[in-house]
Amino acid sequence: MPDSANTDAPARSAARGRFRFREYHVTTVPDTMALPTVAADCVTGEDRNCGATSGPLHTPDELTRWIASHCAATGHELYEQTTRTLLRAEPGAWQ
Repeated sequence: MPDSANTDAPARSAARGRFRFREYHVTTVPDTMALPTVAADCVTGEDRNCGATSGPLHTPDELTRWIASHCAATGHELYEQTTRTLLRAEPGAWQ
């Protein structure tokens, strides 16, 4: 049974009840208790990527050291970097 006030709003069957999402403002902030991590994957290769990965590291210097070591051993020069940080959601007031 559709909601007569808003015909575009999603509605469930009368036996299961209705739902409607409200809008609210959410901000995110980095979690200061968790260390961010960085990682690199070697994507050098014509037919397929090398596939070597540094695994999660905690400083850019550790990552650069891993890349330098892999580059020296293989001559590979193209890497994809991933940075991961835990974020804390801080919901605001309902609107």
